[in-house]
Amino acid sequence: MAYGLRALNKLAASETLDRIGLRKFAERAVHGSTKAGFQAIGAAQRTFTKVSGSSQGSRVESAQPSGVFDLTPTEDQQMMVDVIGEFAAEVLRPGAEQAESADDTPKEVLAQTSEFGLSLVNISEALGGLAEQRSAVTGVLVAEALAHGDMGQAVACLAPSAVATAISLWGTEGQQQTYLPSFTDGDVPAAALVVTEPVPMFDPFTLATVAKRAESGYVLNGVKSGAVRGAEAELLVVAADVEGRGPSMVIVETGTDGVAVAADPGMGLRAAGLSRIQLTDVHVAEDAILGSADDYREMVRLSRIAWAGLALGTGRAVLEYVSEYVKTREAFGEPIAHRQAVAFTVADMAIELEGMRLVTLKAASRAERGADFARETALARRLAAEYGMKIGTDGVQMLGGHGFVKEHPVERWYRDLRAVGVMEGAVLV
Repeated sequence: MAYGLRALNKLAASETLDRIGLRKFAERAVHGSTKAGFQAIGAAQRTFTKVSGSSQGSRVESAQPSGVFDLTPTEDQQMMVDVIGEFAAEVLRPGAEQAESADDTPKEVLAQTSEFGLSLVNISEALGGLAEQRSAVTGVLVAEALAHGDMGQAVACLAPSAVATAISLWGTEGQQQTYLPSFTDGDVPAAALVVTEPVPMFDPFTLATVAKRAESGYVLNGVKSGAVRGAEAELLVVAADVEGRGPSMVIVETGTDGVAVAADPGMGLRAAGLSRIQLTDVHVAEDAILGSADDYREMVRLSRIAWAGLALGTGRAVLEYVSEYVKTREAFGEPIAHRQAVAFTVADMAIELEGMRLVTLKAASRAERGADFARETALARRLAAEYGMKIGTDGVQMLGGHGFVKEHPVERWYRDLRAVGVMEGAVLV
C-alpha cells in the first residue's frame, strides 16, 4: 500500500494547503447551478482520444486475507487518514457554510484534493495510478475523514474518483486507455457516476433510463438526478437499462448531442453542486457499455459502502460537537450533561456510531478480498441510513433551539445525513 506514502508526498509538496483562499469564492455569484430550465452542457469540453480494444483491461488484484480480524489501519492508511483529516479540519470545515451558500465546492479545494491523488487510489500502477491491490477499506477511511470536515464538499471531491474507480475495476483495455490518462495526468476532469432517478421509492435495479439498440450502438433516453457537479461534468458513467443486458453502466461524454443539465439542489449536500441530467436520443457506441450486469450490482454495493463511510465521518462530527456542547451549556445552574436523559442520548449516539463503523469496515474488508459482501453491504446500508439519521436528529434535539439555526453546523449535518438512505452512486470505494 505504498500509495499512502506517495499521496502524502504529493500533499507535502503542495504550498497551498494552509492558505487556500475561500473569501473570493464566497463573493462569487451563484452561477450555473441556479439557472432555471435545461441547458446544454458546455460545448468546450475536453476531447477524449478514443482507443479501441475490447479485451479485459488491467485489474487491481484483490487483497490477500491475513487470517487475523484486525481493523487497525496500517501505517500507510493511518498517514493518509491523518493528512486528509487535517485537510478536512483546516479547509473543508471552515469553508462549509460558504460552499453550501454557493451550491458549489471551491475550485481551489477540488484542485487541492487532486494534488494528493484521490482519483488515483483505486487505479493500478500499470495504468498510472497508486494502487498495488484493491483496498475498499482505505476508501472508507478516506470518505470518513473527508466527511468529518463536510459531507457536501467530500462528495464533490470524491466524484471524479468514483468514475476513475469504475473504469479501473470494470473497463476494457480500450476504455481504460481512452479515459484513465485524463485522471492520472494531474488535470482531473469533472466526472460523475449517476445512478439515481427522480422517481418515488427509486430502485437502482429498476431503471426508467433506457438504452435501446441502434445501428451503430445504443440510443439513451431518460432523466437522472443527483449528478455531482453536473453543470461542469466532462464525463458521466450513467446507470441505464440496456436492451439485451439489463441494468448496466454506460459511459457518456457530455459533449454528445442530447445531453442537457439543470440545477437540482437538494435538502442536503448542497456543496456537491447536484444537477439533473436529461438524456434525449443520446447516441453512444457499442463499446460505451461498462462492465456486465454482475459488475453493475457490485458497483451499487461498493457505492453503498462509500455512503456508509461518509455517514461515519459526519456522524462523528455530530457526536463530537454535541458532546462538547452539553458539557458547556448550562440550565438550572449546571451543565445539561448532568441530566441523565441527555447523557444517555449522547451515549446511544456513540454506541450507534461504533456499530455502523464495525459493519461498514467488515463489508469493505470482504469487498477488497474478493469475498462475497452482499449481506454485509445490506447491513451497512441499513445501519448507516437508520442510525445516521437518528444521530443527526438527536444532535439537533440536544442543542434545542440552537439545533434549528444556522449558527451551529448540526442542522447542516442533519440534512446531509438524510442523503445516505436515498442516494445511489456518486461515490465509490
